[in-house]
Amino acid sequence: MNQKHQEDLAHIRSMMERSSRFISLSGLSGVFAGLSALIGGLYVYQLFKINGIEYFADEVYSDEVYTIPSKLVSELVVTGIVILICAFVFGLAFTIRKSKKYNLPIWTSATKKMLFNLAIPLTVGGVFCLSLLYHQNYGLVAPATLLFYGLALINAEKYTFSDIKYLGYCQLILGCISLFYIGYGLVFWIIGFGILHILYGLIMFKKYK
Repeated sequence: MNQKHQEDLAHIRSMMERSSRFISLSGLSGVFAGLSALIGGLYVYQLFKINGIEYFADEVYSDEVYTIPSKLVSELVVTGIVILICAFVFGLAFTIRKSKKYNLPIWTSATKKMLFNLAIPLTVGGVFCLSLLYHQNYGLVAPATLLFYGLALINAEKYTFSDIKYLGYCQLILGCISLFYIGYGLVFWIIGFGILHILYGLIMFKKYK
């Protein structure tokens, strides 16, 4: 009898978790998002070299303002958008795959709440980064993306796997550190969006496969 009660309680907890949290998110989404960021980061480094800029040379920077041609800035923005689209497509594909495999619903009230909580910091961060580009404060863009992304993950944690908040904390720490190393924003960006995403994705895939 006790065993049956325990099984019933476990089933109830599982149903409550499914209704209150978005659990269709796949660890492979993080892995492929990280790979997209790694490839994109290396491509950005090559763009600097093609344009005759040695990224790690101290003379490239003057105070907080990068001496970067406007054409290169446009290419960097387009590259960032492409990386974002790739990460979104991979995330959507693996989420649908996991949902079908385990017969999990995708579009639920928990999904809407998670996306809403993600969207608020990301939208504000996007506007803030656009203002940095407008005022040519390019060196602060990478730290800002890490900081607002970290805040978004922590804000959305209560509607999905709680583990995601640890990735958010790591992004915040990296973003804070990168504020004091303006000339190395690309390095911190690759670590945050590339390497950490891959590690997090692998851990999540192993834990919730």
